[in-house]
Amino acid sequence: MEEQDPIDIKKTIQQVVLDLTKKMNIESEVEMKEVFQGEKENLVCNVKTEESSYLIGQYGVNLQALQHLARVIVRKKTEEKADFILDVNFYRQEKNESISVLAKSMAERVIAEQKAIVLRPMSPYERRLVHMELSSNDQIKTESIGEGEERQVIIKPV
Repeated sequence: MEEQDPIDIKKTIQQVVLDLTKKMNIESEVEMKEVFQGEKENLVCNVKTEESSYLIGQYGVNLQALQHLARVIVRKKTEEKADFILDVNFYRQEKNESISVLAKSMAERVIAEQKAIVLRPMSPYERRLVHMELSSNDQIKTESIGEGEERQVIIKPV
């Protein structure tokens, strides 16, 4: 099968997300954006709505489920892996930035006090962000401890 045009994929993603929110009886606009994170380019589908709390859910659980659903539907329509990030009113972007700021400030504290700090329990994605954010700092090391939903990142001095 021939590869689909990137513009068509964007339109397909946009239409699928619009259809999903419409079926949920949520009025929204959907914009597609290409965002660079490090060396990787990510396609972000941002839903603008007044009813964001329904789409995001507690700790982003609904948003994660909605993203999975949208990816499955897009994959069925395009017959190829459509890799995109679904966001609502830039919730994920802001959350990622706040995790990055938290990780950096806790690392500074660990270096200053020379004592380990255990962060609050986080999702696998959030823990990965912390590990990646601090991986270039050779004065500290990070590791995950705990099980399941109680899994946390510990930041230690080297």
